[in-house]
Amino acid sequence: MNQPIFLTPIFQERIWGGDNLRKLYHYEIPSDRTGECWAISAHPNGQSVVQSGIYKGKSLSQLWNEYPELFGHFESENFPLLTKILDANEDLSVQVHPDDSYARKFENGELGKTECWYIIDCAEGAEIIFGHHAQTREEFMQMIEDNQWDKLLKRNEIKPGDFFYVPSGTIHALCKGTIVLETQQSSDTTYRVYDYERIDKKGLKRDLHLDRAIDVTRVPHQGVKFEPEITELEGSLFTKFIEEKYFAVYKWDVHRRLELKQDHHFMLVSVINGDAELKVGEDIYSLTKGMHFILPYQTGEFIIEGQANFIVSHP
Repeated sequence: MNQPIFLTPIFQERIWGGDNLRKLYHYEIPSDRTGECWAISAHPNGQSVVQSGIYKGKSLSQLWNEYPELFGHFESENFPLLTKILDANEDLSVQVHPDDSYARKFENGELGKTECWYIIDCAEGAEIIFGHHAQTREEFMQMIEDNQWDKLLKRNEIKPGDFFYVPSGTIHALCKGTIVLETQQSSDTTYRVYDYERIDKKGLKRDLHLDRAIDVTRVPHQGVKFEPEITELEGSLFTKFIEEKYFAVYKWDVHRRLELKQDHHFMLVSVINGDAELKVGEDIYSLTKGMHFILPYQTGEFIIEGQANFIVSHP
């Protein structure tokens, strides 16, 4: 029986970031412009590190390469997923991500980026940009050239608890006042389409990547329909948001006690609210909001007791 692997997040400063990661989760963030918590990551641009136990101090990529048995010898050269919490204190750039084949060709073998968002919290009336109105690639290019952003971009009003699936090729942006847990392929490739004419602290506009963005954007926009499956289990709610090529994502709303079995290669778990205890065999672990851990291969049966909410994923 393998024990859970608790990880220390990495933080990334962003022009659109804020200080909500400190306020909500008591993280020691580097500045009041912290936009991203890379909570479970083996990406070279930000590596999570094991907090305790026999693997203490090792990066997640070291675990992946040196102890493949912890991940059921999952067939992937690199750790396939990345869990983030994002603090959109200001609007993010309008952007799009490539798929695997395009990224392999143009981004030095990097993975493509399909992702999904769980809205942890947001301001009243908050929105996201999700998709566009162009019907042909020519119309898409013309509307960009003419700066017809209000006409081009689709906006969706959001509320806490909403879930969005964002496959590669989808025009998208988080907007001001939104806290999101993001599950994605382990990739850091983003093509900016529009950045509101912002300037950075050096007085420069950030680079746009219009040629590649136009290459990879799906035209016309095609939203993927999915229906969350909600099951009541021992008084707790178990929601499966999506199960697709790269990941499955769930929400566990534990109200008192939940007994489950880890029967996947591995599972990524983030505590987004509440307090609980995790029991694996004879060992007990205290869980509080803002903690992130992996349930490795052959964890077997485990019990969560308390009142807490979790976002969970696996490849």
